[in-house]
Amino acid sequence: MGAHELGAALREFRDRTTPSAVGLPSGGRRRARGLRREELAELADVSADYLRRLEQGRRRPSPTVVTALARALRLSEAEYERLCALAGHAAADGQVPHVTGAGAMRLLERLGNTPMCLCDAAWNVVGWNDAWAALQCGEPTASPWDHNLAWRIFGDAPSRVHRTAEYATGFEALLTGRLRTAFLRYPADDSLAALVDELRGTSASFDGLWRTARTTGAQEDRSVLSHPDVGDITLDCDLLAVPDGDAVAMIFTAPPGSVGAGRLHELVGDRAADAVGGQTGPG
Repeated sequence: MGAHELGAALREFRDRTTPSAVGLPSGGRRRARGLRREELAELADVSADYLRRLEQGRRRPSPTVVTALARALRLSEAEYERLCALAGHAAADGQVPHVTGAGAMRLLERLGNTPMCLCDAAWNVVGWNDAWAALQCGEPTASPWDHNLAWRIFGDAPSRVHRTAEYATGFEALLTGRLRTAFLRYPADDSLAALVDELRGTSASFDGLWRTARTTGAQEDRSVLSHPDVGDITLDCDLLAVPDGDAVAMIFTAPPGSVGAGRLHELVGDRAADAVGGQTGPG
């Protein structure tokens, strides 16, 4: 990520922050509703000239300056972490968040009969609903990474889920890209570092993808689940970003009118909207 992206983000945050939001008088003539550069500089205890160079992409701030700017702008936790990432620094604690927020839990509950799980930035399952648990995607193992989707894919853990070569390639690239972003964003997380070391040491395909360092966006994913009770179910997986906790929701559906859709309904039915969160889930 370049310094110009950081500068653009700073300008965006400054332009949208009203003086009254940070305790400054809002009177007088203004060309824009946001803060003046001099006002933000004073609040963050930096010079206006230094802030100008930051916004022009000519400088990179230290972690201390990033924190001061975030506090001056009253940024949310997610916005602060974004600013840290753009500046090339870890957020204050540098740890992958593992807490499932209230909003994400409500989403799990409202999609009670649609299989859904929540993964943190390191692909650990931290929340799920009963419909997802009913899929029984994988057999449990004794590995400490048993609840980590990246490990289950690249570590060849027992699984009832199968993908064609094309879909497998795309899904593996997605897993690796997000994991690499987390690795850069949370360098103080020892568990994440150990997971990456494990995967790079045991999976040649993961190591190859890791070294290419390509950013992968949203893409189509389809797999076949061989369920012991109802047989094969073709499932589409959609990913939904959950800013609270830097998480991602994985939502599984079957193509409408398909045999798999009937089998999925037979399996999950109209389940009560029960959800579990805040801990690692079954594989």
